[in-house]
Amino acid sequence: MRFLLYFLTTILLTTGPVACTAVGPATNIFGAATPHEQYERSLKTADLDRTALGSDWLAAAERALRDSLNIAMPYRETGYFPANRATAIGYVLKAQRGDRLLIRVETQGQRAARVFIDVFELDGKNRVTRAISAQADTAVLTWDVRRTRTHLIRIQPELLRSGRYTISVTREPVLAFPVKGRDSRQISSFFGVARDGGRRRHEGIDIFAPKGTPAVASASGTIVNVGTNELGGNVVFLNDDAHDQRLYYAHLDRWNVTTGQRVSPGDTIGFVGNTGNARTTGPHLHFGIYTDGEGALDPLPFVRLGRGPARQSLLPANRLGDSVRVSAKLTFVRLAPTTDSPILRQLPLATALTIVGGTADWLRVELPDGLTGYVTSASTEPVQKSIRRVALTAPADLRDAADARAAIVRTLPIGTSVDVLAAAGSFQLVRVKPGLLGWVAL
Repeated sequence: MRFLLYFLTTILLTTGPVACTAVGPATNIFGAATPHEQYERSLKTADLDRTALGSDWLAAAERALRDSLNIAMPYRETGYFPANRATAIGYVLKAQRGDRLLIRVETQGQRAARVFIDVFELDGKNRVTRAISAQADTAVLTWDVRRTRTHLIRIQPELLRSGRYTISVTREPVLAFPVKGRDSRQISSFFGVARDGGRRRHEGIDIFAPKGTPAVASASGTIVNVGTNELGGNVVFLNDDAHDQRLYYAHLDRWNVTTGQRVSPGDTIGFVGNTGNARTTGPHLHFGIYTDGEGALDPLPFVRLGRGPARQSLLPANRLGDSVRVSAKLTFVRLAPTTDSPILRQLPLATALTIVGGTADWLRVELPDGLTGYVTSASTEPVQKSIRRVALTAPADLRDAADARAAIVRTLPIGTSVDVLAAAGSFQLVRVKPGLLGWVAL
């Protein structure tokens, strides 16, 4: 163990924590390794990947990409990283192009611990591609989603550090709203609806506002065209530098910019009107987004209201790591903390569970066989109170896990009285005396 600690200390000193806030898609410039990859290489360089703890850390990282849990934004929960066990957690969520996602991971422990945060895209075959990475003791990771896909967030602490963590994931729009004083609730016509008797489709969104209301820049960029056309009337095209797309403002009453002008979010582009083919309708801004490769994009995800902060009530810190048992006759382990999410397993009464995270209403639990998922807090109870008391009719091995291969703590003689606290398959969690618990096959 001293050998392991020495090399881990060396790794900590040579790859120290870096606070990181990143925006946009990740790029591996000149093949630079991510912080997680750098740490992994350090373990292998020191031959720590051949130790049980080092190989477990690498395996946990891979497992989190396969055995992840589902969440919906905005979301937050708390959890615990044990020092004596390599862990990694994966959270899967759906994100749309135009979303700006914000991940915050706050940690608390006796010693500072680095937590590696990596975000991956999942394709239709659940193959993962890294999107962006960051690391810090208290990290905020921000990135703009470029493709509508399922994403996976993996968080993993360095070895030999324990602590409590809270993760929160929220969503904001990538662009500022293009009409001053309005928001997405004032959108009256959406992308793709039929126009001209079905001969064409609406290539933007319409935002109604009084004539003369400022239409403002939704992003930093350059005005590339100020002019008129038959459909749009008075129009402006703005190059959005950060996202390689053009923003289109149409039906303006008049302009407030010139070609070649640089603008920032909130600068007035022009004023809402009803020029072009909108002359028979009320004043409104037609707002569109175009790219060279894809043509018109749906602007709604880029400007719709965010969903605000995550408001889930957090699990009290003193419950993390607690052993509980199923108290309801019908209890399901679910893939996500919702009653309509897929069922991973049905649990019988008194099944033993360990709380590894979650919220006040939904516990993220681990079963003795390693399955992890969510159960309702109301369907569990503490294990301190005995279910029944029995006297052994034959010698029994007291093991440290509900597994016939687990280490034997001691062998209990015939006649030993034990309190049965919970169950896991053919094993029972028993208390022999205060402070001595273990698993026996009864």
